[in-house]
Amino acid sequence: MKVKDFLAARWEEYKNNPLIEPPFPSPIIADPTFLPPSNTPDGRWHLFAHSLLGIHHFLSDDGLRWHRLPGAVCRGSLRPFIHAEGGSYYLFYEKVLALRPCRSHIECRQSPDLARWGKPMVVLEPSLNWHREETRHGAMGNPCLVKEEDGYSLYYSAGLVFLKDCKFSEPKYIGLARSATLIGPYHPLPQPLITPTPGGALDNLGAGAIKVLKLEDGYVGFQNGIYWNSQINHSGSAIRTLTSPDGRSWIPSSEKPLLKPEEGWKKSHVYALDVKPVGDSLYLYFNARSGWVLGKERVGLALGKLAG
Repeated sequence: MKVKDFLAARWEEYKNNPLIEPPFPSPIIADPTFLPPSNTPDGRWHLFAHSLLGIHHFLSDDGLRWHRLPGAVCRGSLRPFIHAEGGSYYLFYEKVLALRPCRSHIECRQSPDLARWGKPMVVLEPSLNWHREETRHGAMGNPCLVKEEDGYSLYYSAGLVFLKDCKFSEPKYIGLARSATLIGPYHPLPQPLITPTPGGALDNLGAGAIKVLKLEDGYVGFQNGIYWNSQINHSGSAIRTLTSPDGRSWIPSSEKPLLKPEEGWKKSHVYALDVKPVGDSLYLYFNARSGWVLGKERVGLALGKLAG
């Protein structure tokens, strides 16, 4: 599949959104990542997302109706990314070591069947000055793994920017780390790939996070940047697409966002996501927030119809 095929997809938000509510007592369920039936050992849909309790595991027969398995896969962890390769499954995620000030790194756990999980392995730790912006120990998360011909690329978010209207922080930069092997060690490039754009409509506060797909002739990225909307005097986040010839230099494919805040369950922010081709469609699961300080976060679905 080529970049132009992805960009030509016709997108539509699923009419019965949101699909997944946060588990009590958490007000959020966020940062979904998923595997379709063709990539799972039981032929079912599997989705992982985090609440304030940790990372949860959801199952579905159709990708629309989900039920949550008991407990949490990783407590004290958030922003997962699931990768399948060689008959094994690798869950990358942000491990929170401290809250005030924030301190976190990226870990990975391996599974043979999406049910039994091995011990956590640290794959990337803060080591650069921009990893430590707004937090002296460093914060990094939002992992996204891409297999390359010569190894692996791990995209991640690092550094923080405080949202005064929400009273919490969001990622400021997007970086890239490389490794010859899947579980690392990963070595970060010295400079971030994507930084906030002063005056930009969709990323003037922070770069947010990105999910990257490698295609025949390049790369497509789905970014949820963080911005300040002076018209309503509030922060926001929207999902837009970017393209790259090499996975390092990125340009927006359009000034128009793919998904943006609207009245209702995604009033304030449309956040992190995962996207994969399934049949003749693209499935994009994302989470959105219904308000600023007291917002609730849920998971929804957008479908992109690929040209025949």
